[in-house]
Formats: sequence, structure tokens, C-alpha cells
Amino acid sequence: MRGWVCAAPGTYVWLLVLTVSALQFQQVPPRIRHVILHVDSTNLFQLAHHPLHVLVLSAVWTQASTLLTYVVLFHLFHVPVERWLGSARWLAVVVTAHVGATFISEGTVWLAIRYGVDPARMQYTLDIGVSYGLAGAAGVLAYRLVPPWREAYVIVALCYLGTRVVVLHTFTDIGHLSAYLIGLCCHPLTRGRPRWDPRAALKEVRPRTGKGAEAGKRPR
Repeated sequence: MRGWVCAAPGTYVWLLVLTVSALQFQQVPPRIRHVILHVDSTNLFQLAHHPLHVLVLSAVWTQASTLLTYVVLFHLFHVPVERWLGSARWLAVVVTAHVGATFISEGTVWLAIRYGVDPARMQYTLDIGVSYGLAGAAGVLAYRLVPPWREAYVIVALCYLGTRVVVLHTFTDIGHLSAYLIGLCCHPLTRGRPRWDPRAALKEVRPRTGKGAEAGKRPR
């Protein structure tokens, strides 16, 4: 267990911070929660006045009700990526996806307000959480797989994220798709790293048959 944690220290430190912040947030009165979330939100107003502040703090907040979900998702995406690429490259992917997707998604909000599609109050909308960094990690993880598994993984992910954009029309879904694409653009960071073949891995764990099984039989 210690070796597993030490191989992905950034992910586990992030999870610890999320856990502490989520538990503390539960102790805050609802009215104060509302104020905190909007002050730390990466909406247009806050990005214009306190960009660095909100970009950092928005990545360390989550609700207690979603904490367990993120624990699972972090182990599915962040842990494998950090163990594979190393902490520095993993962090580069996550920060690039988080910041890039935030500005892309909020850019669509600005355009919608500019051309009268959305009301001006959307500049104060709530936009907070760790999902953009997670989507970026999911994107770069595609290069851990060998073809044709890589292509299948990318197609399924793009279909899912693209469908949500088309059906739901939300800026957060645009952000998730953008973050995933940013992760795909981080291919140069994966050069020289080992690839994984699910078929070969399956063969290794498959129970031995044939000669191996015959060798284990005792003569009567």
C-alpha cells in the first residue's frame, strides 16, 4: 500500500485536500457555503478580478456527496497517469487541462452573453470542481494503450462527451470535452513511456491450461 501511494503522491495529496475541504464545508452554514462557492468559482467575474486565486481554489473543492465518486475516478485515471508519466508530467497535464478548459468553457459563456443568447447574470454562474483536470488525465491516458485499444477508448470517450455537449448544451460539458482534447494534445509528454496491451495482460492472468495443467497431474 505504501509503495502504491508513493508512486502517485500528487494524486493522494490532492485527494487528502479534497477530503478535508469537503468535510469542513459540511460544517459551514448553507448561506456561507453559497458565498464561498461563488467567491471561489471560476466564473467570468472572478476570472476577470482574481484569476489565479479562483483557478487554484476551484480545484480543491468538492461536495461530500460526490467525494466517494471522485475517490473512485481518481484511482481510475489520475493514479495510473501519475504512475505512468511521473508526478511532474502528470501535473503538467492536469494544470493545462484545468486552466485551458476553464477559459474555453467560460469563453463560450462570454460569447453567449455578448450575442444575447444568455443573460448577463451568467457571468456570476457557479463553475467549480476538479472534473476538468480529471478529463485531461483521461485524455492523455489513451496513449497508455496500444492500438486498436487506444482508438476504441478515444472513440467511446469522444462519443460520450460530444453527445453531452449536443444534448445538454452546458458550458461545463464543453469544458469536459475541451479538457479531454487537451489531454489528447499532451502526447509529447508520453514519449518514451511504456504502453499497455490489455490482450497480453489478459493472457498472463488467464488460468493455465494444456501443458501446464497436464504437468500438475499426479500419476495414479
